[in-house]
Amino acid sequence: MAQITLDAPASHAPVRLGRLLTIILAGQFMAILDVSVVNVAAPTIRTDLHASGAGLQLVIAGYTIAYAVLLITGARLGDRLGHRAAFQAGLTVFTAASLACGLAGGTGMLIGFRFVQGVGAALMVPQVMSLIQRNFTGAARARALSVYGAVLAGGSVVGQVVGGLLVSADLFGTGWRPVFLVNVPIGVVLLVAGARTLPGDRGEQDRGLDLPGLVSLAAATLLFVVPLVLGHEEDWPLWGWLMLGGSVVVFALFVVAQRRASAPLIPGRVAGAPGMRAGLVTIFLCMGTFGGFLFSVALHLQGGLGYSPLRAGLFFIPGAGGFALASLNWRRAPARWHRPMIPAALVVAGLGYLGLEVFESGGVGFEVAMGLAGLGLGAAFSPLLAVALSHVAVADAADASGLLVMTNQLGQVVGVATFGTLFLSVAPPTGHALTVTCVALAVTAAVGACCATPLLRRRRG
Repeated sequence: MAQITLDAPASHAPVRLGRLLTIILAGQFMAILDVSVVNVAAPTIRTDLHASGAGLQLVIAGYTIAYAVLLITGARLGDRLGHRAAFQAGLTVFTAASLACGLAGGTGMLIGFRFVQGVGAALMVPQVMSLIQRNFTGAARARALSVYGAVLAGGSVVGQVVGGLLVSADLFGTGWRPVFLVNVPIGVVLLVAGARTLPGDRGEQDRGLDLPGLVSLAAATLLFVVPLVLGHEEDWPLWGWLMLGGSVVVFALFVVAQRRASAPLIPGRVAGAPGMRAGLVTIFLCMGTFGGFLFSVALHLQGGLGYSPLRAGLFFIPGAGGFALASLNWRRAPARWHRPMIPAALVVAGLGYLGLEVFESGGVGFEVAMGLAGLGLGAAFSPLLAVALSHVAVADAADASGLLVMTNQLGQVVGVATFGTLFLSVAPPTGHALTVTCVALAVTAAVGACCATPLLRRRRG
């Protein structure tokens, strides 16, 4: 990843902050890459390890489950241990687990190591936004968040392209294993660079950990994510619906406990910060359509149109390019346009989704629609982050980071589950399935635009 130089506070040299951003976003990039790269390698893994359908689903989903469930915990541990120490520890676990995944001799071992990989990502990723919030100010922070948004889009798409390349190359007869092993040298380089560059902080050992809050939120998230991830594969069994109902009950208990806690996991001043609640809802819907868009279009290209994983992955480049272009350049627009840009951009994304339905047979029109959807999502997501964090104190950076990252991840999980299920429910998955799914994506984007309207009111202070 190219080094980036940004404006910096007086106490930091610009080059050092550029290196800091490069290191932490490279870690973020790897964590995102590992969500999509395994999807491409799944058929080869199934053949090589003789994995059952449920086993293969856990190989893919185990990482996401651990990652989503433990994000808030990872953010709070960053406050207690220090953000540098937490990032380095998470990166170490992630890198070691990647090596173990690449050497796994059976499905059970691979599932277990994928869970460990998710634990490492959950400890590493929340520190990215915390370090941005603590080390960048003003315009430099907004630019750093823009690059962060571009990395989110790039990692999802590059994962599919890189996965297709590595599996197709079958390096030294290793088949699917390089999709995990590629993380090892990158992780080692980042660990060495991080030890030299990341700013040290001792953490706040006296800050309460709120164990009841951690346990109840993790339990609520687990009960919510597992049936969404495994529901379609298991034909939506009764236990899945019971878990979803249980997640609502446990989350309600979590909210009650937070109001009574002396050191709550999510302080009221963070959740109640101006723009935060509307921002969280809009981010959830925005990234929900993003996850559903990537998953459904990949199914359409490979299943409906019969494209290879690599060729299908290349079709996502216009979408990633549009997302990155908007994320990196939205600040060039006049400041008075920044907030209105959010709902307007979601409408543009919705038009892009509808365009995919019009040009469902592929070709230039399909690629243009992909670019339009990506452009709209990028022009909404980066300003959303900036607005949601604009009234959060630096001391609350970790809590806000964990909350936003978890919302982002849950939005994508829910998006894949709901829109993916919708797509697969139209049998056989032909162009009609894409039509139904794209209309649903466009409607959801429109709802997100409506939810973003409270952000149009600018507050002082």
